[in-house]
Amino acid sequence: MAAILDKQTSDRVSFITFIVPEFAAAYKMGVQNAFFYLKKYGGWDYLNKCWWALHTDSADYAVRDIYEVCRENGGLR
Repeated sequence: MAAILDKQTSDRVSFITFIVPEFAAAYKMGVQNAFFYLKKYGGWDYLNKCWWALHTDSADYAVRDIYEVCRENGGLR
């Protein structure tokens, strides 16, 4: 039997599955590499913690914010 996600979880998953490929395209990397980059440099934690605020911005601003978190944690791209 499939589990039913609550609206907030569904919205978070939808946003994350949208923004990670956007991040990958912006920084010219594959989606899998983008995921590992985000995990390594704190972007993934930031994205999961702050997705609600990030989703209210344009994709460009959200991607830039996530990149800044990664850069502050040693990520170079």
